[in-house]
Amino acid sequence: MPRFICILLLLSAARWCCAQEALVVVAASGVPRIDQTILQRVYTGRAQAIGDQTVTPVHLPAGNALRQQFLEQFLGQNEEQYTGYWLVRRYVGKGAPPREFPSVEEALRFIGSTPGALGYVPLSKVPPGANVIFRR
Repeated sequence: MPRFICILLLLSAARWCCAQEALVVVAASGVPRIDQTILQRVYTGRAQAIGDQTVTPVHLPAGNALRQQFLEQFLGQNEEQYTGYWLVRRYVGKGAPPREFPSVEEALRFIGSTPGALGYVPLSKVPPGANVIFRR
């Protein structure tokens, strides 16, 4: 019986991993392609520009499944770690966390209309002709 339970747990974990949709980072035109290190620096406030382009990262709200996936896969953090990081950073006067939008669609509208804006979206929601600057 314990062996059967272990197999079920492994199968359900594998199913959960496969159910996550691939995320990509899109940006306003003019923002160059980046690597994961630069992406991490942008989302932790340690970089405000990519090359000579000032950037404005955007987030989905805390608790959103895509945000959780982004934090884990792209930044290597969970929500608690990320929120704690920004609490300290804000307290010592080192900036504010990325602006949050309630939906992917609203984030995409902001990215499309704001020079230097960038954010993560599911691959299936990337608009035609979008500037994809990072994918895993």
